[in-house]
Amino acid sequence: MNNNIENLCLSLLTKCKTLQTTKQLQAFMCKNGLENHPLLAGKLLLHCVLTISDALDYGRRLLSYSPRPDAFMYNTLIRGLAESDSPDNAVHAFMEMRLKSISPIDSFTFAFLLKAAANLRCFRFGMELHCQALLRGLDTHLFVGTTLVSLYAECGSLNFARKVFDEMFQPNVVAWNAILTACFRCGDVKSGQELFERMPIRNLTSWDIMLAGHVKAGELELARRTFLGMSLKDDVSWSTMIVGFAQNGCFDEAFGLFRELHQLGLKPNEASLTGVLSASAQAGAFEFAKILHGFIEKAGFVWIVSVNNALLDAYSKCGDVRMTQLVFERMSERKSIVSWTSMITSLAMHGYGARAIQLFHKMENHGIKPDGVTFISILYACSHAGLIEEGQRYFSKMRDINIEPTIEHYGCMVDLYGRAGKLEKAYEFACEMPVSPNAIIWRTLLGACSLHGNVKLAEEIEKRLSRLDPNNSGDHVLLSNTYAIAGKWEDVASVRRSASEQKIRKAPGRSTIEVEKLVYSFVAGQKQNEVVKEAYEKLREIMLRLKVEGGYVPEIGSVLHDIEDEEKEDSVNMHSEKLAVAFGMARLGQGKVLRIVKNLRICRDCHVVMKLISKVYGLKIVVRDRSRFHSFEAGSCSCGDYW
Repeated sequence: MNNNIENLCLSLLTKCKTLQTTKQLQAFMCKNGLENHPLLAGKLLLHCVLTISDALDYGRRLLSYSPRPDAFMYNTLIRGLAESDSPDNAVHAFMEMRLKSISPIDSFTFAFLLKAAANLRCFRFGMELHCQALLRGLDTHLFVGTTLVSLYAECGSLNFARKVFDEMFQPNVVAWNAILTACFRCGDVKSGQELFERMPIRNLTSWDIMLAGHVKAGELELARRTFLGMSLKDDVSWSTMIVGFAQNGCFDEAFGLFRELHQLGLKPNEASLTGVLSASAQAGAFEFAKILHGFIEKAGFVWIVSVNNALLDAYSKCGDVRMTQLVFERMSERKSIVSWTSMITSLAMHGYGARAIQLFHKMENHGIKPDGVTFISILYACSHAGLIEEGQRYFSKMRDINIEPTIEHYGCMVDLYGRAGKLEKAYEFACEMPVSPNAIIWRTLLGACSLHGNVKLAEEIEKRLSRLDPNNSGDHVLLSNTYAIAGKWEDVASVRRSASEQKIRKAPGRSTIEVEKLVYSFVAGQKQNEVVKEAYEKLREIMLRLKVEGGYVPEIGSVLHDIEDEEKEDSVNMHSEKLAVAFGMARLGQGKVLRIVKNLRICRDCHVVMKLISKVYGLKIVVRDRSRFHSFEAGSCSCGDYW
């Protein structure tokens, strides 16, 4: 009879998918006097530690109450703790194992402990374990040796990893893959390539490691050649390439690979979906994001939180708050802290500061504790909506809930004061920070000085920036603009001459627009082609109509004074976002929303032009610059001219 119950328990254990059902099975075992059965107790612990995502602590309690714990049970717990968010607890479990004289301490014990040391990036602890393995004669064990290679790679010591590998007797393909990974992790692409060529046998994982290594190093052409040379590809291969192209700004390539994957009848995985959604977000490819949304619904990925978060981010960065809100609300109870923070960020970027604050409180009411990233989002919302008192209150609240502000939070406060024109307050705040302000914080304040025309403070900040980041072109541009707005043309010329002498080049303004599911890129003064010619022709027509019907007068105050007004006008007229809008108007039908993504901050003249186009042509234009969204409609902008 007992054998039947034991077999029943083992069968039921495989069907337990939650902690609750696992507890019910344990109660059943206790009722039948099997709670201390060696096999069942070990299997139950293994299930809690490795199968049920939130049952690790429960597994620890199971072991602590076990009257006869064995090495298998301790190894199981050490393994689970090593791969948890607190791998240091694996060390405590090992110490307890030694105090209780549980034996044998074998190759599995050391391999799991080495994994903990790798996850902790603790070189010293790893060396101590290596010595212990040598004393016990376990260093020659293939499992231990392979884990040692991975440990030293994680700690950035490729020399030690190579030494361990070279001393291994007949390393298998897993060991070869470990040293291959070590090379790429430590940035030695050449050695990785040489080892790959030497491998006596390769499996699909070997090829995937090569792909990931080339992508991480930014060697996309090498990655492409490796990918094309693979006779067999799995979902990791495809997702590595899609994510790699997306992260390196090659959006069309990422979209093309995803289409190819779909055409081959292969099912994308979570990584490839989030990767291509990330590409859509960065490129502002709204139409492609909608296609992906339909695919996610149809393929049943709608229940995966990370995919929903990526979709939410894509709609947000494509400038559609309504669709962002729809995805967020449909997530129901599956929202993570990332979901809430992304939605708050979306509202903040679009200028809905009050709504962002309401959502923050709603999140708290749902029992979700905000983290440091959430506070960056809410401070950003306050900054871009001019909510100074609210921003100060949230900054103070962080310490009330034991979140220590980081330099990003201090930067948000400097931005909050700077945007509102409280430049002295912003400067004082930066000087009194408990951490030294970095170049980003001083640059933020320099931008505020440029916006509000404070030449004296701008000069002081530029001195600080020249020590921290002397070759940044943006700083010279901001200082030059500050002088130009104040009419100090000699100083403008001096700054530009200095930048020229130091061979500091200004980052070119680049704007993209999605037209018929293709993303087009524009740069002012770029080489003429058919697309660019079409954009210029349409732009000339638009500017003429804006002058006649909208009373447009070019904002040329910040353009160098020693050129003719007509040349200044041409200079501001040819900004990349104007070209992108013109191309969109030439190609897209009436009633379409024009969505532009720009790599720099939109200038005042372009801001005026976008408002006039929206009024004269009856269009809606959404521009995402490097810091926020501007939604132009009926002659006004969502930012309220506060950006």
